[in-house]
Amino acid sequence: MDRTLRAGTLEMSGAMLISGTIGWFVVMSGQPVAQVVFWRCLFAVPTLLVICLALGLLRLDALTLRRFALAAAGGVAIVLNWLLLFAAYPLASISIATTVYNTQPFMLLALGAVFFGERITATKLFWLALAFAGTIAIVEGKPPGSGGTGYGLGIALALAAAFFYALAAIAAKGLKGTPPHLIALIQVSTGVLMLAPFAVSGPLPHGAVAWSSLSTMGVVHTGIMYVLLYGAIQKLHTHLTGALSFIYPVAAIVVDRIAFGHELHVIQILGSVVILVAAAGMNLGWTIRPWGNKSRIFAKESTR
Repeated sequence: MDRTLRAGTLEMSGAMLISGTIGWFVVMSGQPVAQVVFWRCLFAVPTLLVICLALGLLRLDALTLRRFALAAAGGVAIVLNWLLLFAAYPLASISIATTVYNTQPFMLLALGAVFFGERITATKLFWLALAFAGTIAIVEGKPPGSGGTGYGLGIALALAAAFFYALAAIAAKGLKGTPPHLIALIQVSTGVLMLAPFAVSGPLPHGAVAWSSLSTMGVVHTGIMYVLLYGAIQKLHTHLTGALSFIYPVAAIVVDRIAFGHELHVIQILGSVVILVAAAGMNLGWTIRPWGNKSRIFAKESTR
């Protein structure tokens, strides 16, 4: 492995490990979801501002008005995505919410077909059906003795979060050539403006644990994570970026187990594995081959 590839792998792995721990910080902050996202954005703004200044990205020619508006629209989608995902944690658990959230590629598939006329192949429909089956398995695996209303709502919120993430990704397609750190700065600044009324109307966070959790989410889980993620994307091939992205849900499941003692039931584990395999198939371009075709079931889908 050459030096560039090694550096990109380490950066991507670090970014995904950081992402996998955010649920723990959300819960430990003890704050309402809107407050959590507001303070995350507020602490992220100076972090990303310093990064953009250091990289020389704050130039008048770096952004047109149209691109600024598109980045801000993507910011609205990202903030809604965070609000919904964080609200799902206490209802469905960090493990389940994060796993269901990884249906993002299928939301993007549908939106790509609607907005860009992208072709949906039989293979992609297969992975979509598999992910749907995994989601049904997770829904059926609600905790014993539970009425299931809160659990089902948590899964619905995680699915909605995935949808808004896909919308942000669609917006990002129109921002090719725009420095990603600058896009991130615009997005978190949009979040501050969106959620300021909720933050002002509520009490300030209290205690060292709350403030340290919120500041860590802003500086580490947003500022530093963006730097690692975008640095990795520039160095790695798409298939390797997609493969390493699955560190995120695995890390979240491990953190949920260690920090909160949450154990998944067999059917939840099965559903989670099915969703992650389906998402891997979509991200890595796997296609299905007949059993008799050189004894290979999965192969890399053609990029032509």
